[in-house]
Amino acid sequence: AYTPAMPKLIVESVGTFEVPLGKRLVNALEDEAGVDQLHACGGQGRCTTCRVEFVAGEPGAMTAQERATLTAKGLMEQKGTRLSCQITCDADMSVRAVSRLAGSGRKDAGPRCADVVEPATV
Repeated sequence: AYTPAMPKLIVESVGTFEVPLGKRLVNALEDEAGVDQLHACGGQGRCTTCRVEFVAGEPGAMTAQERATLTAKGLMEQKGTRLSCQITCDADMSVRAVSRLAGSGRKDAGPRCADVVEPATV
């Protein structure tokens, strides 16, 4: 399958950005798109504050951690709702940034997420 060298990330009402191949979506939202994306647990896939809604290009695969958390929080039924900390940018994708620091009442977005998806994909 063709993989673009720099996948396009379209963030609804924000813009279109080229992101490094394999970059975590949560970090691309902050670094490339300049979005005040929440990630309270620091990218461990536990808290759902990093969730996004996919408009297009939703990855077919899901980490076991993401599946467990979305199931536990009752979010699996919400079509397109995913955890940005558990997704790498390996194709063009279009998302809505629905969980942002602005208006959340939190003091900060959370600790910087590591460059690789944690916990390790199984």
